[in-house]
Amino acid sequence: KGIITHDKFFIVLSLVSILGFIGIVSETIFNYSLTPYIESIWLLIIGVGLIYETKFSALISLKNGLNQENFPIVVTEVIGLIAFLSGTFSFPPIKISTPGFLAIKGIVSIIEIVIIFIQTWISKE
Repeated sequence: KGIITHDKFFIVLSLVSILGFIGIVSETIFNYSLTPYIESIWLLIIGVGLIYETKFSALISLKNGLNQENFPIVVTEVIGLIAFLSGTFSFPPIKISTPGFLAIKGIVSIIEIVIIFIQTWISKE
């Protein structure tokens, strides 16, 4: 059982891909860059997806302390929460940019690439 094991997260990744294509269409056809909004929205979607994927109620098991089963849940929840906050604070009207928020964009992007690669070419389900 890994950190991300359900199809729900792949729906989230699909939404992020669609947002990317919307940004490309906006720039190429209408010559208008939606990139700041797209990045904010995809971080919000990924953050909610990560939080939802780990079943926030599973954190109740932390009463017994950290162990091998709930440690990945805690890490995924923290990354999801930071991604959500990063998306919220990176909306152009708010635009709070910190190195931590930029780092979480990179971390989340790497996680997405690995998951898409595994699901597309390695998984034999």
